[in-house]
Amino acid sequence: MGSNKKKSNSNFLVQGTILAVASIISRMIGLVYRIPLRSILGDIGMSYYSCAFEIYNMLLLISSYSLPTAVSKLVSARVAKGEKKNAYRVFKGAFLFAVVSGSVAAVIIYFGASYITGTLLKTPLSIFAVKILAPTLLVVAILGVLRGFFQGLGTMMPSAVSQIIEQIINAIVSVWAAYYLYSYGAKIGGVLGNKENYGAAYGAAGGTLGTNLGALSALLFLVFLFFVYRAVFKRQMRRERGARTEAYPHIFRALLFTIVPVLLSTTIYNISSILDQGVFKNIVLLQGYAEDQMDTWWGIYTGEYKLLINVPISIASAMAASCIPSLTGAFASRDMRSVKSQINSSIRFIMVIAFPCTVGIGVLSSPILQLLFHDARELPANMLRVGAVAILFYSLSTLSNGLLQGINRMKVPVRNAAVALVAHIIFLLALLYGFKLNIYAVVYANAFFAFLMCVLNGYALKKYSGYNQEIKKTFVIPAIAALIMGVAAGLCYKGVYAVLKMNAVAAAFAILVAVLVYAVALLAMKGLSEEEIRKFPKGYVLVRYAKKFHLL
Repeated sequence: MGSNKKKSNSNFLVQGTILAVASIISRMIGLVYRIPLRSILGDIGMSYYSCAFEIYNMLLLISSYSLPTAVSKLVSARVAKGEKKNAYRVFKGAFLFAVVSGSVAAVIIYFGASYITGTLLKTPLSIFAVKILAPTLLVVAILGVLRGFFQGLGTMMPSAVSQIIEQIINAIVSVWAAYYLYSYGAKIGGVLGNKENYGAAYGAAGGTLGTNLGALSALLFLVFLFFVYRAVFKRQMRRERGARTEAYPHIFRALLFTIVPVLLSTTIYNISSILDQGVFKNIVLLQGYAEDQMDTWWGIYTGEYKLLINVPISIASAMAASCIPSLTGAFASRDMRSVKSQINSSIRFIMVIAFPCTVGIGVLSSPILQLLFHDARELPANMLRVGAVAILFYSLSTLSNGLLQGINRMKVPVRNAAVALVAHIIFLLALLYGFKLNIYAVVYANAFFAFLMCVLNGYALKKYSGYNQEIKKTFVIPAIAALIMGVAAGLCYKGVYAVLKMNAVAAAFAILVAVLVYAVALLAMKGLSEEEIRKFPKGYVLVRYAKKFHLL
């Protein structure tokens, strides 16, 4: 029995790592293609591009963002009880839901684009990008059901591969279409007397075309896998005996009862971005700033700051998605020891990654921006320095949302997110009106929101699962190791740059040193045990090298 639990926990971590690695690769592809995309669009074009995505993401959250989580949760619960037929009926019911919700969302965003972009968000020229994104809502809804189905069966590989395919197609098409349509828009703008802004607007629309075609490519890949696997699944269903077949009305109720809390939680948790945009742009215009200045600030915030901090945060999102089916099964079986073990493993995994990312991006903010975007301006570097702490808070709060959902406390993240959102908006207004901090107000307010979510979710996890957070190995040791790493990376960069005067070489060398110093410091302080390292994919290789250098 104990051996089975160890295997379950190890498999849970391996599956989480698969999805986390895929998310890192996807984010890195996204980061790489954003470099030429930002060069084509400029700060103002990135403001249009991000505005379109805020609107798209809002409708995506409402229509289908919670589908993968809901489907994986319901499918895994039925598979754990040997009810393959009911798991398949969940899939079919969710598919119908996705088609309806995705279609409605696509119609709303297409026909409401003018009012939302112009009246609410004060960015009327983002309308072209918004309309191109509209059909993507239907594609992504169906894609989410397929990903959730495979995750519910206990495999993250289809979701992982589809993410990478999606990003590769997205990257290629986005850059090509942005370049082509920017030139076309500039010609139209030349006739209308606004060459630069129309070029940026049409270029942003080209950038969103890649999102559409990338999602479609991922969908086609998963549809192919589904039809390959369906024959095997149907044979398993035919061998099933004695299970009660669930009626579709019951399945739809289960879907709704699962989707709605997750939807409310993710919507409230993520709505802060679009609210920030509306509040920020309306207030700075009232304060007398020019529209181009406002769009430049917002373009830097979304095109550089948010892009960079979202790379490590995506690991937490992947781990949250991967842990829900496994936690649900353990919680349904009342195996509280396994529940607590999985909560501990996932939180420690995230903190081991989040601390060095927070410190590294904060210390090397300007070198990284110069390396990736050729941007030596002080504003974006300062935004990263003061806002890097959001990586830590968002990583933990995103994961804890998934953990609470995994132990069937679906309403708790909703309530916590609502409380944090209200406090966040009040804090943002105070910083904008009282202290006139401009774009820095948005950076501080977002970190404050994520911090509140960490506190509220941490209290809820302890209350509902009985989990007592271990402090030293989870937080203290990674934090100290990250600080040592930060000092080493900063000194290394300054030393190499002073000699060679080449930012790319100095930054790359400093990052390499940072990785090595953090690994050594973490293992030297016993931040990870040999048993814990072995749970990682290829963990035995890592253990062998750690022993070779006397770190274990």
